[in-house]
Amino acid sequence: MTKRADAVRIDNNYQPIVHDKRNVLEVNQLKKYFPIKDGLFQTTIGYVKAVDGISFNIARGTTMGLVGESGCGKTTAGRTILRLTEKSGGQVLFNGQEVHDLDKKALRAMRPKMQIIFQDPYSSLSPRLPVGEIIGEAVREHNIVPRDRFDSYITQIMESCGLQAYHKDRYPHEFSGGQRQRICIARALALNPEFVVCDEPVSALDVSIQAQIINLLGDLQKQYGLTYLFISHDLSVVEHISDTIGVMYLGSMVEYGNKRDIFANPLHPYTEALFSAIPVPDPNHKMNRIVLAGSIPSPANPPSGCKFHTRCAYCMDICKTVPPERYEIEPGHFVVCHKYNEAKVNKDEAEQAVC
Repeated sequence: MTKRADAVRIDNNYQPIVHDKRNVLEVNQLKKYFPIKDGLFQTTIGYVKAVDGISFNIARGTTMGLVGESGCGKTTAGRTILRLTEKSGGQVLFNGQEVHDLDKKALRAMRPKMQIIFQDPYSSLSPRLPVGEIIGEAVREHNIVPRDRFDSYITQIMESCGLQAYHKDRYPHEFSGGQRQRICIARALALNPEFVVCDEPVSALDVSIQAQIINLLGDLQKQYGLTYLFISHDLSVVEHISDTIGVMYLGSMVEYGNKRDIFANPLHPYTEALFSAIPVPDPNHKMNRIVLAGSIPSPANPPSGCKFHTRCAYCMDICKTVPPERYEIEPGHFVVCHKYNEAKVNKDEAEQAVC
């Protein structure tokens, strides 16, 4: 029997991490490669490196924003973390347990604790089920509450998400986009999760509705102690809701750190270019827009060395051949760029001189 396309395993070259109880999620060198097949016998001739060795942690009760251009691998990373698709390599620890090593029974028990809010509220809801059944289907399946409390529990969840009890008997097509997204949030929240992947939950909504949904997510996080991975390409939204931020480019994480550090001092040239595109609500403000040359290379055939060197204004000879290492420039603020190799060497020499 041939392997499924989403179950490709790549050799792991990483050091396993030790679980920190302060973290809900710990991702270590996560990879997701999709095989490229060709010919009569569908021979694998290469891989699309959708996620190529990303690492980060999310502390309990906090929100991490994951940003980058369309096609950089953000959604694939979120789906692989939840094991909606199998990983190709790396490590995903949820409360210290490797998600991808769980058997069917253990995975079923963990499912309610890890939920996702999909990007499109129009296609992620079944048009044939009323709202009460959409929200309550998984609650009934996982025996979240006793039967005699089921109806009142669904009403409570709906009201906490800004929906009314009489909405139970209505169908998704009878609601606006913002209300549909509230239904999606209620469906995820009904299982009493610890961790929620928010996959661009406001990108299909009007600006005024976006603000309502973002505020709702913040209120629910305080009320239930939720932990979020917030995937978005809207940096203004990410700045509002996130505690930490990861910046992805072509399947790799080029910068990661505290929100304040990254917005105050973006280190990677790609992060600088992204931030320069944030609109400022001031007609007299002159934007210093950084325009990147060229287009995003194919993840099936990424450039050698640093993946960003074909579009980088600071490109050096070493960038074209040698993949950059991950440097911690300040506590908790990491960047993957050759620009900071010399700074790290000087820092290490200074520390040795003091010792």
